[in-house]
Amino acid sequence: MKKPGSMKGLEDLGRVRLSKNFFFRDFLHSEIADFYRIPNIPDDPDLAVETGRRLCEELLEPLEATFGRLHIRSGYRSPAVNRFGNENKLNCSTNAATAAHHIWDMRDFDGCMGAAVCIAIPWMVDHYGDESDWQRLAWWIHDHLPYASLCFFPKLWAFNIQWHERPRRVIQSYVRPRGILTKPGMANWEDDHSEWYEGFPQLRN
Repeated sequence: MKKPGSMKGLEDLGRVRLSKNFFFRDFLHSEIADFYRIPNIPDDPDLAVETGRRLCEELLEPLEATFGRLHIRSGYRSPAVNRFGNENKLNCSTNAATAAHHIWDMRDFDGCMGAAVCIAIPWMVDHYGDESDWQRLAWWIHDHLPYASLCFFPKLWAFNIQWHERPRRVIQSYVRPRGILTKPGMANWEDDHSEWYEGFPQLRN
């Protein structure tokens, strides 16, 4: 698929179905792109679709089936949009650091594919109220889904969840307690975490 060069081309890309419940258009919204009028269009649509499908099928579909509707905060970012966000201090890392993350159509330093999305789960917001309750969801995802990385943020406990062909399985947070929750080599990485998410719904696919 060529990079869309017209509204019709972008419309066609948006209609690409990534999984049972998600289409590419669901991930194209960007406040940076909208406000500063920068087209949020993949340079390599085929790679973006391939990585987006893995993200949706392996991570987002099980989350939505288990917890109900997901709220997508930030999905795909074009290299141009992400570069502008980084250069203007709009909470974007460099393109090199964001490749195979929010930039779905750019491979990382090692030539690997990946894709990430920032989401909030209304079910969590409705059922829990303490700032540190994000750990409940973090451990549930750790024990049930093949994520590559998770990063939690303060508002609505929104979090980045990444699919990657070589998953590192690292969890970090900007919410109390801040820092690295777990990563390979830490004592808690392989523990039994079920006490954290007692009362959560059973995994559904």
